[in-house]
Amino acid sequence: MAQSSSSSSSSPSTTPAPTLDNRSPDTVNPVDRPRAAQVERGGAAVTLETSEPLFQVASALNACGYDADLNKSAAVRSEVRSDMNAALASSEAARDSRDKLCAYISIHHLNDLGLDVGQYVSLAMYLSPPPELTPNVELTQLPPQAAEVVNVLPLLRTFAEEIDLHFIWLKHRSEYEALTARVHDPMTDMILDTNLYLHQPVSTFDGRRFLVLLEPMLSPNLTNARVYGTDYIIVMSPDNSATGDPVSMAQIRHIYLHYVVEPLVYSRGAAMERMQPLLTTVQDAPLEFFYKSDIVALMTECVIKAIEAHLYLIPEPPPKKLSGTKARDEQAAYDIEKAAYDAKTTVARDELVTLDERQGWVLTRYFYMGLTLMQHNGDGLRDEMAPMIYGMDVQREKKAAQQILFVKSVPPDPLRPAEQPHEITGMALAELDLMKGDNDDAADLAEKALADPAGDHARATYVLARIDLMEGDPDKASQGFQKTLELSKDPRTLAWCHIYLGRLYDTMQPPERAKAVAEYQAAMTVRDARPDTKKAAMSGIARPFMLPQRETTTDDSQPFDPTGKAEKQAYKPPAPQ
Repeated sequence: MAQSSSSSSSSPSTTPAPTLDNRSPDTVNPVDRPRAAQVERGGAAVTLETSEPLFQVASALNACGYDADLNKSAAVRSEVRSDMNAALASSEAARDSRDKLCAYISIHHLNDLGLDVGQYVSLAMYLSPPPELTPNVELTQLPPQAAEVVNVLPLLRTFAEEIDLHFIWLKHRSEYEALTARVHDPMTDMILDTNLYLHQPVSTFDGRRFLVLLEPMLSPNLTNARVYGTDYIIVMSPDNSATGDPVSMAQIRHIYLHYVVEPLVYSRGAAMERMQPLLTTVQDAPLEFFYKSDIVALMTECVIKAIEAHLYLIPEPPPKKLSGTKARDEQAAYDIEKAAYDAKTTVARDELVTLDERQGWVLTRYFYMGLTLMQHNGDGLRDEMAPMIYGMDVQREKKAAQQILFVKSVPPDPLRPAEQPHEITGMALAELDLMKGDNDDAADLAEKALADPAGDHARATYVLARIDLMEGDPDKASQGFQKTLELSKDPRTLAWCHIYLGRLYDTMQPPERAKAVAEYQAAMTVRDARPDTKKAAMSGIARPFMLPQRETTTDDSQPFDPTGKAEKQAYKPPAPQ
């Protein structure tokens, strides 16, 4: 497998690039689809890369409030964000360009987290390297989701130029390369093991490519896998774990199996007509409509599920092989342990096949048994795919599928942009409690964060300062905001600390207007892109902040009249106009 940290680029193609959601088994073959990118002939078909266009797009999302799973991301994500914030703080033009960019992103926001990020990732796949950042295909040839946001590019180019994003990329290039190196060896082992099982030859470039792009500026929980023509691309973000695999090898293998299996299934489209009745058996399954209406897609996924079941290993480590000449009793003990381990693995694999069937992948067991025969015969998947497809007894498989009791839901499909639902915890939950008026709960969460050496001390201090302000202790609140300014690097937190300090100076007796204006101006310098921050800071600069005044509606010195009779008698209608 080739490893590269160079920017990926795109090349023109002659026909639109359909996505998995709109392909048809009768008209579309993965081998014939247009491609999003080109590589050198004779190079590797399987590559691990980073991409500067993707880095710039992902960095722009971060500058506009994309904070998903920041606490789980590799350290380079926070470092890049700090560098961007420093560049923004030093230039009003940079902040203005950021505001326009973020306004566009806000307007084109999608409620689905995965699809929202996915539309920009899709666009990045078709961009030339900076500073041009232009599509390398006609606009009509862009995938629909990318075409929806293509007008962000002029704003992105201006923003990148104003903060010198290319320099930030170069500054952190070594960290990207270090993350790539961590992923390279386990990914290579996984690809080789899979090829060995399938009797696949080691791939060289034949017009098709499997590409893994690493982008730490995205959420580690985000999996964005796409098929662009003959390119199978998966975008992943490493997490901040110090040991183990920083990305999911299981997800990478799943997309790699699509890369291997799809051409073998799609090339036998003529045999699919007789298998259409199988679709009636999955109409009540918790599958996407795409799989309920496309027998080729359903069959492809079932083949992949069967392969994954054969490759599944139980968490328990296998017994260690004996080395050298051993006594007969030692060999016998090893054989017993190995047999027990193999039996557990076989049971676990069978349970996995059963679960796959209950999730709607009704042909998994059929292909699992076919792959078992393939292992015994010593043949490869290329040789066995045709006999498995053409030799299927459709009516028997249909009857078997009709006996399956489906589960209620299935895991997200890696071939759709998907992100795990964001769970509100920690300081985000504390701020939500503040909005609800639950000061005690918010304070408890903040105190716990301060007690945790790895907690978010800056936001915790900020939350406690706001609670002090709400409870009428301006001196303690001021100290808290000052302390937060020393701890935090988050633009929004910094800006609102300055705004609150400015308001405290405005409401002092007597007011210290010069200090208040200085705080508002500081907020304008370090602010985030959200309009409420800018509005509050500019309002403070324009006029002193005034505490809300309560109107006195009753005279407590007068006796209370529950009937309201006196008020009615005192009422005089306005004179006619």
